[in-house]
Amino acid sequence: MHELSLAGGILRVLEQTRERDPFARITQLRLEVGALASVEIESLRFALNSIAADTILAGASIEIDQPPGSAWCLPCGHNVTITSRLDACPHCGGFQLQPTGGTELRVVDMQVE
Repeated sequence: MHELSLAGGILRVLEQTRERDPFARITQLRLEVGALASVEIESLRFALNSIAADTILAGASIEIDQPPGSAWCLPCGHNVTITSRLDACPHCGGFQLQPTGGTELRVVDMQVE
């Protein structure tokens, strides 16, 4: 389950943010995990809640947005929305798609005390 490793990385980023701009704790955290990021959302949420005890994330509300994937089709030149890297182009049926969005995993914002 690589989501536990991702949760640890997210916590490190949040702690580094606190070092630069001190605060007591996080009350709300909003993440963006693209549909093509190969992350199981509920597993990530579980992992974050599991490691949150006795950290700046303890008791925080965690929201995770999942924007759709997008890709550029090499054969027909269209930008298309996809839900999987295995999807075919809805215009030409081709499988030569270059992902252009939906691969992100980032902290969008947080509320702190």
